[in-house]
Amino acid sequence: MAEVILIEGLIYGITALGVFISFRILDFPDLTVDGSFPLGAAIMAFCLLHGVNPALSFFLSFLGGCGAGLVTALIHSKLKVPSLLAGILTMTMLYSVNLRILENKANVSFLKIDTIFNQVRTFAESLGGGFVSGDVAIVIFMLFFAFILKILLDLFFYTDYGIAMYALGSNPQLITSYGMNQERIKGVGIALSNGLVALSGGLASLYNGYSDIGYGTGIIVAGLATVMLGEFLLRSNKIFWLTTRVLLGSILYRGLMFLARMYGYKIGMEPNDLKLMTGLLIIVCLFVSKNDIKHIVKKGLLNRKEGIT
Repeated sequence: MAEVILIEGLIYGITALGVFISFRILDFPDLTVDGSFPLGAAIMAFCLLHGVNPALSFFLSFLGGCGAGLVTALIHSKLKVPSLLAGILTMTMLYSVNLRILENKANVSFLKIDTIFNQVRTFAESLGGGFVSGDVAIVIFMLFFAFILKILLDLFFYTDYGIAMYALGSNPQLITSYGMNQERIKGVGIALSNGLVALSGGLASLYNGYSDIGYGTGIIVAGLATVMLGEFLLRSNKIFWLTTRVLLGSILYRGLMFLARMYGYKIGMEPNDLKLMTGLLIIVCLFVSKNDIKHIVKKGLLNRKEGIT
């Protein structure tokens, strides 16, 4: 059970990192995610069926997601379409694109294909002695994969361009005053966000053993819940801890969903109720965080009043 939670938490944690970039850093509500996630899975399926190198398959999934994000950014910036509508338009168009990539099939199975997760399991079993099980080996692989990706993302946000992107969401006028192009920075950020989401979709399809056109349904809501849960685990403004808490929030979210699936029947829950529970979880997080902000503001005003008196 713990291995499954960790694996799913790390895989979908990469999606949450993408959601974190768009919603928290850029302050851009991007619904393209529901289309770019299955896009990554579709590209991964296409690559596997045509014998493409696994490393290149990951890169192509990431690149496909970047392209989807770039389309949303161009619709928003060049056509002056609101961010929500731009994301919905791209997400809708991606449904047809994903079907095309899957050769008009609703889903594609990988059961007869030797995926990278199968190779990791085989390698663990070849060690002998049962020292490392297949699931534990996949956990180690995903820890390494997610850690490398997180470090690269942290390093990016320590660059001048990354710092400018971080500042764009909170103070766009500052970016303009320094002579930097807001639209270009935002476009790169949205492309990066959806690239990570598509990469996560490719990994999810490999782990589940199939690619499905409906993979992305509700993934944006799960990503938001993950980001908000992580914010309750760690309080920091440093990018290292910001990305760390996103991954931890993803593991916590997957753990909660696993418990709901396993023991929810005791309170009359069904698997179809998980979407409802996710929505309620976000509402609770919003309510608690709103009260926290009110408490901080009230405390600050009281301290200021005491200082004046």
